[in-house]
Amino acid sequence: MDSNTVSQLPSSLAVGGLTAIIVSLVSIAVAFWALQNLKLDLVIRNPKGPQAKLLQLLLAVVLGHFVASFVLDYWGYTRMLRYMF
Repeated sequence: MDSNTVSQLPSSLAVGGLTAIIVSLVSIAVAFWALQNLKLDLVIRNPKGPQAKLLQLLLAVVLGHFVASFVLDYWGYTRMLRYMF
């Protein structure tokens, strides 16, 4: 590797990290928005209370994490395809 390639490595990692953060936050926000339509009153006593909102937020984080992980893995796999030929 030449020195130019090595000097570009930290900025490339930074862009990848920033992209992962943005994809994760957007995925959590979309999951939270989608969970707003969930009828929590069927399984929770007080669906308007703070515990129900916290549960909804935690579900959004878990679901958003899985979605973001899928998107980032897919993006990484498609970037690897350029080395196929």
